[in-house]
Amino acid sequence: MMDFSDPPRRARGESIVPMINVVFLLLIFFLMTSNLSQREPFEVTPPETADAQSAGGEDDGQQVVFMDENGRIHHDGQEGDSAIDSLAAADHSTVKIRADADLEASVLAETLQRMAQAGLSSVELVVTPE
Repeated sequence: MMDFSDPPRRARGESIVPMINVVFLLLIFFLMTSNLSQREPFEVTPPETADAQSAGGEDDGQQVVFMDENGRIHHDGQEGDSAIDSLAAADHSTVKIRADADLEASVLAETLQRMAQAGLSSVELVVTPE
């Protein structure tokens, strides 16, 4: 005799779709609330210091100016005096300079003077601890 009854059903496992939805919602949340730092326009090796308290590398949402060993200035896609002018127009309280360790001090001093003339009064130099 043949059995024509329905075969026994297997228990259905839990659906993974709600977990995928939660993961994507978390991903969107973290992408929307994160603060991505800008990429360095050129290779910069900050100077070293023995004073650990003055060493600072965190950007903390402040504007960052990059200077290479030749004195080239870069900020937010602009170079030279236009970079300094855009910083002055943005009216930020503190500007961080990521200067190369091989940059001559006289060139840095000249740049700081140009920044002061543009109205930038608070500037910090990013250094690394020894």
